[in-house]
Amino acid sequence: MQPNIQQIALQTIELEARSISQLSAYINDDFEKAIEAMCACKGRVVVSGIGKSAVIAQKIVATFNSTGTPSIFMHAADAIHGDLGIVQQDDVVIVISKSGESPEIKVLIPLIKNFGNVLIGMVGNMQSYLAKQSDIILNTTVDQEACPNNLAPTTSTTAQLVMGDTLAVCLMEKKGFKSDDFAKFHPGGTLGKKLYLRVYDLYTGNEKPKVMPSDSLKEVIVEMTQKRLGVTAVTDEKGMLLGIITDGDLRRMLKDSVQIDSVKAADIMTRNPKTIGPDELAVSALDLLRKKEITQLAVVDDNGQYLGIIHLHDLIKEGLI
Repeated sequence: MQPNIQQIALQTIELEARSISQLSAYINDDFEKAIEAMCACKGRVVVSGIGKSAVIAQKIVATFNSTGTPSIFMHAADAIHGDLGIVQQDDVVIVISKSGESPEIKVLIPLIKNFGNVLIGMVGNMQSYLAKQSDIILNTTVDQEACPNNLAPTTSTTAQLVMGDTLAVCLMEKKGFKSDDFAKFHPGGTLGKKLYLRVYDLYTGNEKPKVMPSDSLKEVIVEMTQKRLGVTAVTDEKGMLLGIITDGDLRRMLKDSVQIDSVKAADIMTRNPKTIGPDELAVSALDLLRKKEITQLAVVDDNGQYLGIIHLHDLIKEGLI
């Protein structure tokens, strides 16, 4: 009989979800002690494990480092063959293990205890060697693995992963880690750009179309054509923004019965247009463009002085969309 693939998949998801839900019962005084110990740590958080737990340890290290908690991974097997030199006097050590009884773990623990470092055990067996030797215990016990033989680490590693994320988020809150701090550690890619790219990084690369209120329709069209942004600002003699004219405004004007020769920029401009400041995040400009269903924004300073145009294409080019 062929297995019911969908049923197996749903059962796996249910077991994994249950392993996460059960963690709520393990958020206790020891969890708070772990947060306090890591916040007070003058060194790094060294995270160790073996097997699948080592893989989870590496992910937790990556999350810690990207959220303001200096951390380093140490494989439990390599630690007892020289890598124990990673651990420094002011470090806090987290050892992750489901059973808490792995031979490598049993060899490693006394060495860490001998160094005098705070030892946090993330363990799924509260009667294990690791649990009994740890200064602080993070309980990640699960009822069963999603593996049909109850052997392959599945729900247990999910619980470890979520416990690590929980630690990271609490540390962020405790340390007051903000989006600006996050940007420092994520300068590359789309994520980094959303956090640090400013309007002034983009609009300064564009032409600066502008006309006077008294300029003729021909002058408006010529300016828009030469600057190739599909828009022009209308300013006074001092460069203060009075309005904008888009190619859409031109099309709408042509539908009306008007004497084209007599049309001036002031007759067709949109007064009080949507604007943005140069120091605003580029992603804020994107949000405003989407909200107003437009493709360009005039950039102005605090006094209303016209600085330039930021276009939807600028944001697309940077990969923000």
